[in-house]
Amino acid sequence: MTATPAGMTYADYLKLEQLLTAQQPLSDLHDEMLFIVIHQTKELWMKQMLHELALAIPLLGEDSFAEAYKALARVSRIQSVMTLSWEVLSTLTPVDYLAFRHVLGTSSGFQSAQFRELEYRLGLKDAAYLDHYEAGTEERRRLDLALQQPSLRDASHAALERSGFDLGDRSVDSVAAAWLEVYRDADRWFDLYQLAEKLIDLDDALASWRHKHVLTVERIIGNRAGTGGSAGASYLRSTLDKRIFPELWALRTAL
Repeated sequence: MTATPAGMTYADYLKLEQLLTAQQPLSDLHDEMLFIVIHQTKELWMKQMLHELALAIPLLGEDSFAEAYKALARVSRIQSVMTLSWEVLSTLTPVDYLAFRHVLGTSSGFQSAQFRELEYRLGLKDAAYLDHYEAGTEERRRLDLALQQPSLRDASHAALERSGFDLGDRSVDSVAAAWLEVYRDADRWFDLYQLAEKLIDLDDALASWRHKHVLTVERIIGNRAGTGGSAGASYLRSTLDKRIFPELWALRTAL
């Protein structure tokens, strides 16, 4: 029976029965619970970030900059919380983790569809990752859609073009030249200038998250292969130089 607002309890509203019974360790070892809670929490935060981007991207398309900034600032704060959560996971020692690692089987964080969708929505659209998700599944449908629809990066380029900047083929050099003009006359292009700083906040936070992820993995399993056939820390290290907005980093040298 569905509770009415008048009879709604805290547990009803938050669906705590479902939420708090979703942690099902496969071993009897104490530390597996932490591993599950950390990763489930990350998936919830990614769900919220996708929710915020679904609001921010169309707002930028309408030049509603102030409204979009609020959602983008929230995403940056969430990224910071997610990065800090690695500190909690790092209390898991190699001995603790290796005792239950076998129960993970072929599962791996590499398989997180929400993380791939988040990358796509931000603007890192590598279609090769689609091959890891079976056609016809909900995960694949969402990723296909995210690949087709405008990303935050796309929306920022469109905002520049509506303001009169010629981005040509939207190459890194042409976009960097436009952003450089914005920064050199920040008073004139203040909305775009503020947008650029919000975007680099996101990129900075994602880079920090990746860096702390690598350190945590190295601290717990060293350079072992990851579960699910992933390359583990060596793969994660290869992602450290990824940038959603490389033009915003490049222009700083030219200012």
